Amino acid sequence: MITQLQSPEKSQIIYPDDNGEPMSDNTEQFRLIVWIKENLELLFASVADVFVAGNLLWYPVEGNNKLAQAPDVLVAFGRPKRYRGSYQQWNEDNIPPQVVFEILSPGNRLTPMIQKFKFYERYGVEEYYLYNPEQVDLTIWQRRDQELEAVESADGWVSPRLGVRFQLSETALQIFGPNGAPFVSFVELAQLREQAELRAEQEQQRAEQERQRAEQERQRAEQAETLLEQERSRSEALEARLRFMGIDPNIL
Repeated sequence: MITQLQSPEKSQIIYPDDNGEPMSDNTEQFRLIVWIKENLELLFASVADVFVAGNLLWYPVEGNNKLAQAPDVLVAFGRPKRYRGSYQQWNEDNIPPQVVFEILSPGNRLTPMIQKFKFYERYGVEEYYLYNPEQVDLTIWQRRDQELEAVESADGWVSPRLGVRFQLSETALQIFGPNGAPFVSFVELAQLREQAELRAEQEQQRAEQERQRAEQERQRAEQAETLLEQERSRSEALEARLRFMGIDPNIL
């Protein structure tokens, strides 16, 4: 007699939060991941239903804890900002992340990258950005029907979903928000804040100096008015004295 094994209930399946792989292989890859993720979070900070995450495992199919990928950065429109150990799509109104980013490192191999591409294509990604910092090369795929098709030119490309613009120089990738402001690092953001605070303090000092100068001018005007009044009083007193002495001051 053959005993047939029963498949475990879906509710009993564990979906690990960690796939055992490092977030990055080097400081530059880590910097770029954080740079993109934090700037996108800042961009959508006031939009309640846009979720941004870095290196978060995405499980597209309930019941299969072997089928997963962890994009370096993912963006899911229509999903609330909240804590997640992993992105379990069936618990997210079956909405897949629409935008994903991958940053290449020397440790990346062709076969896993092809598998990632096929995964993103199959499970609903609309925009896939793959950046190679060593070659300053950005490849972009956009969904056309059921396939991800390569965008002809990444330089100057504006993301339909994110509204950000990508620009490539000889040395680096630049990303600009919808308002034209460039993505900056946390250090650059802190420096910009310090510069803004310094400018505000300088403006406050200049305003205080202007107030003090205006006060000094007012005091000088009051002093001049007082002196004029004193001279007027002395003149009137002298005129009255002369008249008392029988002298007409008008004929002097």
